[in-house]
Amino acid sequence: METKQQSLPTKYDPSLVEKDRYQFWLDGKFFEAQVESEKPKYTIVIPPPNVTGKLHLGHAWDTTLQDILTRTKRMQGYDVLYLPGMDHAGIATQAKVEGKLREEGLTRYDLGREKFLEKAWEWKEEYASHIRSQWEKIGLGLDYTRERFTLDEGLSDAVKEVFVKLYKKGLIYRGEYIINWDPATKTALSDIEVIYKDVQGAFYHMQYPLTDGSGKIQIATTRPETMLGDTAIAVHPEDERYQAMIGKTVMLPIVNREIPIIADDYVDMEFGTGVVKITPAHDPNDFEVGNRHDLPRILVMNEDGTMNEKAGKYNGMDRFECRKQIVKDLQEIGVLVEIEEHMHSVGHSERSGAVVEPYLSTQWFVKMQPLADAAVALQNSDDSVKFVPDRFEKTYLRWMENIRDWCISRQLWWGHRIPAWYHKETGEIYVNQEPPADLENWNQDNDVLDTWFSSALWPFSTLGWPNEESKDFQAYFPTNVLVTGYDIIFFWVSRMIFQGIEFTGKRPFNDVLIHGLVRDEQGRKMSKSLGNGVDPMDVIEKYGADSLRYFLTTGSAPGQDLRFSIEKVEATWNFVNKIWNASRFALMNMEGFTYDQIDLTKEKSVADEWILTRLNETIESVTSLIDRYEFGEVGRVLYNFIWDDVCDWYIEMAKIPLYGENEDAKNMTRSVLAYVLESTMKLLHPFMPFVTEEIWQSLPHKGESITVSAWPTVNADLTNKKASETMKMLVELIRSVRNIRAEVNTPMSKKVQLMIAAKDEAIAVSLEENRSYIERFCNPEELTISTNLTAPEKCMSAVISGAEIYLPLEGLINLDEEKKRLEKELEKWTSEVERVQKKLSNQGFVAKAPESVIEEERRKEKDYLEKQAAVTLRIAELSK
Repeated sequence: METKQQSLPTKYDPSLVEKDRYQFWLDGKFFEAQVESEKPKYTIVIPPPNVTGKLHLGHAWDTTLQDILTRTKRMQGYDVLYLPGMDHAGIATQAKVEGKLREEGLTRYDLGREKFLEKAWEWKEEYASHIRSQWEKIGLGLDYTRERFTLDEGLSDAVKEVFVKLYKKGLIYRGEYIINWDPATKTALSDIEVIYKDVQGAFYHMQYPLTDGSGKIQIATTRPETMLGDTAIAVHPEDERYQAMIGKTVMLPIVNREIPIIADDYVDMEFGTGVVKITPAHDPNDFEVGNRHDLPRILVMNEDGTMNEKAGKYNGMDRFECRKQIVKDLQEIGVLVEIEEHMHSVGHSERSGAVVEPYLSTQWFVKMQPLADAAVALQNSDDSVKFVPDRFEKTYLRWMENIRDWCISRQLWWGHRIPAWYHKETGEIYVNQEPPADLENWNQDNDVLDTWFSSALWPFSTLGWPNEESKDFQAYFPTNVLVTGYDIIFFWVSRMIFQGIEFTGKRPFNDVLIHGLVRDEQGRKMSKSLGNGVDPMDVIEKYGADSLRYFLTTGSAPGQDLRFSIEKVEATWNFVNKIWNASRFALMNMEGFTYDQIDLTKEKSVADEWILTRLNETIESVTSLIDRYEFGEVGRVLYNFIWDDVCDWYIEMAKIPLYGENEDAKNMTRSVLAYVLESTMKLLHPFMPFVTEEIWQSLPHKGESITVSAWPTVNADLTNKKASETMKMLVELIRSVRNIRAEVNTPMSKKVQLMIAAKDEAIAVSLEENRSYIERFCNPEELTISTNLTAPEKCMSAVISGAEIYLPLEGLINLDEEKKRLEKELEKWTSEVERVQKKLSNQGFVAKAPESVIEEERRKEKDYLEKQAAVTLRIAELSK
C-alpha cells in the first residue's frame, strides 16, 4: 500500500510529532511478536524496573539501547519479542507502603498480612501505570500482550518450582548463621545489599583480668557493646607472648562470666595486641571460630537494634546508646585503658541506610558452590556468555570464583512467601509447591524470598517456564542480549546465568551488553542529596524523546559512564531540526512525485553518484557498528553523513537541476533525494523513532509504518568509486577556495580569477565535466583548468588531491603571511605522512587489518606525500 504523501510543518515541534504516534504503533500491533512466524527469532527481556517510583535517566539509557536493537532487528526481518515487565522490589516497595501507612498513623501489624498486601498491590497498580506511560514517552517497542510481573501467577509458580527443586537437591538449606541484619526494616540482607562507607569510629582498648589473678590480657574492639556476648578470648597458637595463657580463663567485666583463652589460626599476631575477643553471635569470623571450639552463642540484641535481656542492665537500650553507656561503665571500673580514634569501613543497608548489624539468625540459604562452578565452566565452553566490553567477564568470574552461600530469606510480607511449613507439634519441615493436605496442623514460614531470587529466573520464567512445552519458551529462549549497567553484574547477571544453567541447561542470553552510569557534567553520581538528578520526562517535555534518546545512546562507548549535558541534548535537537529542514526542502521539490516514479537507472550527475555511494558506505558502517554495539560510532557516522554530505553538499548541489529546465535531471534528483532520505530515515529510526516515522510517512514509500519497513541494504549497482573520488576532489576544491576568500576577506559575491592546475589529463577532464559546480560554488570571474599552468607571482594557493589551486589576488595578499600559512599547512601534511607511515610500519596492524583497510592507508600515504611535496615547492617559489 502506498501511504498518502503530505508536507511537513515549517517548524519542528517534538510535542506535535510525538503526540499520538505511540498509539498508532500499538493500534497497528507492530510490536507484537508472532510466535508462529517462520522468521528468525530475536528476543530481549526488559530488565524489570522496580514498582517504587519513576524511571530515571539510567532506565531511559538502558531501555533505549534495547529498543535500538529490537527496532533494527524487526526491520531486518526478524520476529522480535521485546518483553516488558516489572519487579515487585520486596524491601523497597514494602518500605514505601509502610511509609505511606505511617503518615496515616498505622503500621503493617495494625492491618495484618492480608490487608497490608492489598495496600501493596494498590501501590503496584498505581506505579505500574506510571512506568507504562514513561515507556510510551521514551518510545519503547514493547509487546504488552506478554507483559509480566515478578509476583504474577506464572512467575510465582516458577519461583516455587525452583525453591522446591533446589531444596530437594540439597542446594537450599536452613541454618543458623551470622547474617547482615537491617535493624530498621528488620530483615536479613545479602552481602551485595550492604554498602560500605568510611565512618569515624574508635578502637576501645580493654584489659580483661585472668581469673587466677596472674595478670590481665588486653584486647581492642570497635563495638564494645558486643562484649556482653563474648564467649572466649583467642590468641594465635604460635604466639610466644601468650603460650602460657592458652587454656586459662578470664573474667568478663560487667557480666562477670568466666570465659576461656583459646588458640586459633584466625588470629593475626601482627595486628594490635595479637589478642581478639570472640563473640560468635555477633561476628561472622567469630561464628566460625566458635564452631571450631564448640563455644556457646549468646545473642545480646533484639531485631530492632535494641539490647535484650541477655545484656543485663542494658536491656532495652538502643545499641549505640548502650555503646556510650558501656564505655562510661568500663572507664569507671578501670577496664577501659585507651580510646584510639579510627576511621573504618562500616556496612550500611542499601535500602534503609541503617548501620548493618552482623546478627545470629535462622535463615534460608542457597548453597552456591555447585551452581557457581557450573557457571564458571560455561565460560570455558563454546556456549559461553559474551560480555561486551569483554573486560567485564573478569569482574563476573572473580565474583563467581569467590562465592559465598546466598541468604535468600527476608523478614517481609511483600514478596514470594517461602513454600515451607512447620508441623505445629513435631516441628517437621514440609517443603512443596502445594501446602500439606492437613493444613490446620501446620504453620507456613512467615518470611519471603529475596527479590533477586525471582528476578534471577526472569529470562525464562517470563516465557512460560516451568512449562517447557510453552511455545514462547521454545521459540524465544535463550534470549539474544541482556542490556544492563555494570553495577548489577553481581546482583542480577550472575544469578540469571547460574539459574539458567541449572534449570534450562542453557545460558539465558547470548550476549551481555554492559553500559555505565549516567553522571552529571562534573562526573558526580546523580543523587537526591546532591540535587543533581535529571528527570528524563522533563527533558522529553522540552526537547522531545528523539533528542534525549540520540544523546544517551551515542554519547559514550560501551561500558563507559555517560556525563549528562543539557547543551549536548540541545545540540542533538539542532541536529533533528537540520534533518527536518532538509526533509522539508526535499518534499517541497517532489510534490506529486510517487514511489513508483523512483528510477535510479538513468544518467546521473557526479553529485548523484557520490551521494548514492556514500549512502552505501553509511549503510554498511551503521549495520556493522550496531551489530558490534558501537552506538557512539553509529552516531558519528550518521551525523557526518546527514549533516555534511546530505545537507551541506548534496542538497546544495541538487538545487542546480531542481531549479533548472532539464526535466530528466530534475526527476533523477527527485529519485535520488527520495531514495537517500527514505534510507537515511530507516537508519536513524531505531535511534529517533518518532521524527523518522513522521518524515517517512511524508516521503514516497510503501508500507504502513517505518517500524516494519525493510532495513536498508547495500545496492552494489549504486556504488561509483570514480564519481566518489571526483566529488571528494570538488568538495576539497570548493572548501579551499572558500577558505582562501575568507582569509583575505573576499566575499563569495565578489568574482575572482580561479586557476586549477590538474595533475594529469584525466583529472583535468573530470574537472571540466563538473565545471558547473565549480562556477556555482566558487563564483569565478574567469575559470582556467589545465595540466600546464604556472602559478602567478602574487597569488594565494592551495594543494588538493590531484590538483593545485591558484587565486591571483594582487593587492589583497601579504607574501609573508601567505608563506606562514603555507608553512602551517606543510606541518599538517608532514604530520599526516608520519602518522600513516607509522601505521603502515606497524607489523601488528599490517598482519591483522583487512586488505581494503591497508590499501586505503597506502592511498592516503600517496596523497599526503604529493600534498607535502606541492606545498614545499610552493614555499620555495615564494622564497625566491
